[in-house]
Amino acid sequence: MPKRDGENTVTEQSLPSLERVRSEITRTRLRAAFVVLVLLSAAVVASAAGEGVSTASREGVPNAPQTENHTVVTESGRAGTITAYQPNGEVLYYNNSRTKYFDVDPVEGDPLTVEYAATDTIHTEGANCGAPPCTRNVIERADLETGEVEVLYERYDYKEYAGEWHDVDRINETHFVVADMVADQVFIVNTETAVVEWLWDAQSDFPLEGGHSWPRDWAHINDVEYIESGQMEGRIMASLRNQDQVVFLDREDGLLEDWTLGSENEYDILHEQHNPDYIPESQGGPAVLVADSENAQIKEFQREDGEWKQTWLWEDDQIQWPRDADRLPNGNTLIADTHGNRVIEVNESGDIVWEVGSSLPYEAERLEAGDESTGQSAAALGLENRTAAETSSGGGGGEGGELEFSPFEFLGDFVETILPHRIYNALLFVSPVWMGASEFAAIGVALLTGLSWAGFEIKWQLRDAGVRFRLPVYRQGGE
Repeated sequence: MPKRDGENTVTEQSLPSLERVRSEITRTRLRAAFVVLVLLSAAVVASAAGEGVSTASREGVPNAPQTENHTVVTESGRAGTITAYQPNGEVLYYNNSRTKYFDVDPVEGDPLTVEYAATDTIHTEGANCGAPPCTRNVIERADLETGEVEVLYERYDYKEYAGEWHDVDRINETHFVVADMVADQVFIVNTETAVVEWLWDAQSDFPLEGGHSWPRDWAHINDVEYIESGQMEGRIMASLRNQDQVVFLDREDGLLEDWTLGSENEYDILHEQHNPDYIPESQGGPAVLVADSENAQIKEFQREDGEWKQTWLWEDDQIQWPRDADRLPNGNTLIADTHGNRVIEVNESGDIVWEVGSSLPYEAERLEAGDESTGQSAAALGLENRTAAETSSGGGGGEGGELEFSPFEFLGDFVETILPHRIYNALLFVSPVWMGASEFAAIGVALLTGLSWAGFEIKWQLRDAGVRFRLPVYRQGGE
């Protein structure tokens, strides 16, 4: 039937142009959506950038709340520092001349003098480093009032990775016990003669198939403690992080297997712990207070009927990779929360009563309170567990109890729950200190958006050029 003049009809020649219009509208909308997602992600990252505390320089160190005694904090992250606070909260001492600072202890009889383990990474070839990077480990003593620093003992190691001493503990005027991560050993050295007088090698009691891949950071011995009193007097407690175990060593009998706390890959007990403190019978023990790092909890275990029984647990909704906990004489617990970027003190009810920001704190000591844990055990104090659910805001926030929802925070929390703790903590360790779950989510969304956008643009360009792709197998005739 012929078409009449003036009749509103769509010719076959005009159909492709309409399809093209629809296609362009769809493309424009998608591009706009991609732009919005990228800008939102960038805004989340930009708003967080530069926030949070950075203690890499003296100027960035915040003052602390007032407390009765001096407090010293070490850092072993990207910026190694040691900071001492006066009771009024002002900084008394600051030093960042070493690459990393680890365990620190007050000197008996002079609490404003401390001894610590520190590490220097050597990047230039020389007499003590033939193939950089190498490591120089030192035991140092620092007078926090005068600033005078004395090297008591040092050793060079040919490698940098896992070539550190995370802890040393004084036995007497001339002898220290050392946690040697370089060789997976615990040894006692006479600092006057530089002679190693006793040594325990983890390979003598643990298979190489366990832990991390040998020889690259196999055991990661990160803590030692010489026990001065009680039934374990004269023994040495050591932390094998990669075996998830705290062990006890006798200088004649070696490993005391019946006293071992934890078991490899039994993560409900310990998961790559740091800095266990031994609490003797005189303080309600035997007990061990430990930072259960990968479980993001502080735990205490009591020795009962020849076995270890968990008697206390503390966590909140911010704690992330804690690496030190000390029981103070007043019953409170001082905690170095590394990826929580803070040092906190919690009271016997589990409430935070003192807090100071720190980039990546490794250890904290309350100097006049004595070396490590000098307070009573959790069992003696009757401490009750505190979990994250009891300290969280219950998803609320905002004024008036209004519910706030952040999609990036939600995505970040989801990613944190599905990623293994070790991987997530490794990401936090190498990223800027202001990076958190929301920022990781924002970067992830931006990357996925960019990849998707690029994929769509390539597809559209090929389609406009007349390039079509077919599946190698397809159904024909609806059969």
